Amino acid sequence: MGEPQQVKFPQEVIDEYAALGVDLRALFSAGHLGTRMGVQITEASADRVVGTMPVEGNTQPYGLLHGGASAVLAETLGSVGSMLHGGVNKIAVGVDLNCTHHRGARSGLVTGVATPVHRGRSTATYEIVITDEADKRVCTARLTCLLRDVRPGDAEKAAG
Repeated sequence: MGEPQQVKFPQEVIDEYAALGVDLRALFSAGHLGTRMGVQITEASADRVVGTMPVEGNTQPYGLLHGGASAVLAETLGSVGSMLHGGVNKIAVGVDLNCTHHRGARSGLVTGVATPVHRGRSTATYEIVITDEADKRVCTARLTCLLRDVRPGDAEKAAG
């Protein structure tokens, strides 16, 4: 799965979180599940989040990319976009995920691109398009996140 890549954030976002003493790259990682699945976030802003995931190790019994693996990639990317939209005083919590699987993938990397459909004060919705290495659409997903206020202890829970 190789070395983790550095996520690209806009400088103003890095500065905003650094002023609060928050390790932005750790906070906006793919988490433990995403790490086990090889998810790599390569670009992140409220306008666009890009990430990859290997097909190998994330397949169902027929050797095709598991639909649940596509869902993990989609929710990860959409959640990162929602968190960046919400800013340092909000936490994004997924409340609805819809995935349509268009074709199978048997090898290589799939790439997901999340773009906003709606960005409000209390919810954010992202469309996530997942393609294979031939740039053929494998899955289209839509994620809606609730943006709730940060509560005491949230940072410690995220770090743990």
